[in-house]
Amino acid sequence: MSCNACSTTTSAIVALAASGCLVVCGTIAALAAGESSTKTDEGWSTEVRTGDARVTTAAIEANAKKVDAPSKKKVSAPTEKKIDNKAAEPAAAKRKDTSGKKDLFQPDPQYEKKYSVEEQVDIYGAKSAVEPPRPLVELGRPQYTSGIYDESSTFLGEKNLLLPGLAIYGDWRTAVAYNNNNGKDIAQIATRLNIDVDLKISGTERIHAFFTPLQENNNKFTRFEFGGGDGNEDFNDEFDFEPQTLFFEGDVGSLYSGFSGQEASFDLPFTVGLFPLFLQNGIWANDAILGGAVSLPAKNSAALGLANFDVTFFAAFDNVDNAGIIGAGDDDNHLANLYGVTAFIDAFDGYIEAGYGLIQGRDEQDGLLTHFLTASYSRRYLNTLSNSTRLFANFGDDPVGDSNGIAIISENSLISGLPSTLLPYANFFVGFGNPQPLVDGNGAGILKNVGINFETDALTGYPKLDDTGSNALGGALGLQYLFNLDEQLVFEVAMVQPFENDGIGAEDPQYGFGVRYQIPIDRAWLFRADATYQILEGGDEDNFGVRAEVRRKF
Repeated sequence: MSCNACSTTTSAIVALAASGCLVVCGTIAALAAGESSTKTDEGWSTEVRTGDARVTTAAIEANAKKVDAPSKKKVSAPTEKKIDNKAAEPAAAKRKDTSGKKDLFQPDPQYEKKYSVEEQVDIYGAKSAVEPPRPLVELGRPQYTSGIYDESSTFLGEKNLLLPGLAIYGDWRTAVAYNNNNGKDIAQIATRLNIDVDLKISGTERIHAFFTPLQENNNKFTRFEFGGGDGNEDFNDEFDFEPQTLFFEGDVGSLYSGFSGQEASFDLPFTVGLFPLFLQNGIWANDAILGGAVSLPAKNSAALGLANFDVTFFAAFDNVDNAGIIGAGDDDNHLANLYGVTAFIDAFDGYIEAGYGLIQGRDEQDGLLTHFLTASYSRRYLNTLSNSTRLFANFGDDPVGDSNGIAIISENSLISGLPSTLLPYANFFVGFGNPQPLVDGNGAGILKNVGINFETDALTGYPKLDDTGSNALGGALGLQYLFNLDEQLVFEVAMVQPFENDGIGAEDPQYGFGVRYQIPIDRAWLFRADATYQILEGGDEDNFGVRAEVRRKF
């Protein structure tokens, strides 16, 4: 072998070894840096990814075969080298994104040149925080707020911290109306003021009072009768500054935890004083009674297959209102005691509410002993119909009148194509004897919730159909539309068809046509308008009424 050949061979081996070292060193550097092997304006960068071609001994040997030993050509600079390997194109395509962040994060939001707050709110369904009107007076820790609060007192114990706060809130209603109700034709403007005073003591204890200073006995309101055949064209002031409710409310479990320093294993909420009793959506009980109540909440029974139920016991020894049995006089609500129990049960794919009550007369009503029973079942059927069927019964000894009666009410609403805003409804009833609510401070009958034609406005003497349900059947058909959940429009037709004249309820058929419209002016003011025309057969003068009202919440 000649010296020139040896020299050429030696040079080739040295060049191949140097090239292999550069390749291996570049690969190691790429593994350390983790950068893309794509040419940039600033030079080369390297990234090794799963699936990329690896540098192996076989690859080095294959490159060695391409070295032309006798060649005198210069080695090109790396920046001018082109890759002709077709198999490398997919990997190169994957490396097109030089940042590599696309594999880890979604693209940033695309903002318009002019930022729009409204468009950003629309991302969340155009929903925003609702700022309700705050109470007229708010001292101490406010209600429904967030933030850093001052350290609470441990006066009731470290496990029942004091959260004192006083809030005075309510609403003010004023209406102008022209009503012809049971032969009385009066045009008037009337007003009432409802004031709640709430003294919060802890998370479960409070003292609450309710005042209605511009009215008397829930049926006489401060007003000016300016027209109509029976209007007195005078200002009639009706004032009553005594509390309509005044009660203490708390939880025995929380009090026990505070005083003992140990977590209670039970909840036992209770109330004492002049407190509101509201049952069966106000049909069976809607009154402020003087007494007490205690509840067993959120119970369950595996033996009975009940996942959730509540039981409440109540008793009252004054302010027991039942116009149909005790009497409707101003002092008649002081002539009876009340005892009862009610239960709320989730069962049979629906909701059950049941109760028992006992009114025991005293003084002038001595000998009166009337039992009251109620039961209801509510559920949805085939995603088409929502139904609540309610049963009310009363029976017992009444030295003065008849205290026996029964009523069945069926409340139905169809689930339309607009289930949240378009609500067709059909409510029916049948009554026998003298069905009565357990207690009602407004003197309303058992049918008060059948439809808008069966309810008054508790302000202007707005007319209503006979709501006693005594030996009669009937109902109400209506359509309620809520627009965008910011307005209400109701059309309704109703009927009372007596089948026996017992001198208690309607003597002849009655038919009612009613309409109602409500809209919030803002978050504190509300406007409402009603109109009704009621046909009273049997020679009686028809009833009619039209009214407009504004309400201010505070």
